[in-house]
Amino acid sequence: MAFFNSTVPIFRRKPPVLDVQDAKGIVRIRLRIKQKTLFHRFYTRIDRVLMLWGLISAIIFFTAQFSPISWIAQAIAWSILSLVGSIATIVLTYVWVKAERLRWLLYCWVGLMMGGVVLTNLGIFLGWGQILLNLCNLWLILMAVGYFFTSWGLRSRAFAIAGFFHLIGIILLPAIGGSQFLITGILIVATLFFFAEVQWDMSLPLKQNLRFSRHSQSFKQQSYTLRQLRQASTY
Repeated sequence: MAFFNSTVPIFRRKPPVLDVQDAKGIVRIRLRIKQKTLFHRFYTRIDRVLMLWGLISAIIFFTAQFSPISWIAQAIAWSILSLVGSIATIVLTYVWVKAERLRWLLYCWVGLMMGGVVLTNLGIFLGWGQILLNLCNLWLILMAVGYFFTSWGLRSRAFAIAGFFHLIGIILLPAIGGSQFLITGILIVATLFFFAEVQWDMSLPLKQNLRFSRHSQSFKQQSYTLRQLRQASTY
């Protein structure tokens, strides 16, 4: 069996039927004028984590690019913000990663983010020039590593592409000049929000988990079957 499922589109619209662990905690946003729906989206806990880190990344990188706030003040504020984001990530995703036996992936992402914060703070507080001069490269590398781990864990081509996309950003940064924080922020933020808006490919097997009730297991089985039929119908 191939590692990636090439019969599944890399990106597609979100399916209306979700696994039980995705359906729990879902947030729906619907904007209507009379009987006409202008906007309708739903966001799982995973989607909300992606959007949260997109917002955190936007605040950090755009402030670094445009704000006169001192680096030390920013380091303190961003450390607190990143810690809050990491805690929120654990709370929102733990049920999903436990159900899919991917807790190691959650710990990997939290470790990468907090490790990046530590290195950034060491560069700022201790005046490590090599780190300060390569902060954008550092965070692009960390994001790329995280995406490659995610690609491996989910057997997803989408996250592998995202990883290579961030590595290409590192190659292009020297040509950008003084706007490196802006461009890095746009790249990271756009990728996170894009993943929150679409359904990405993954080839996780259907696992039976005793934590779910019989009804939930039945719903999970039906969701899996419907997704497989929908994917097959696209070809």
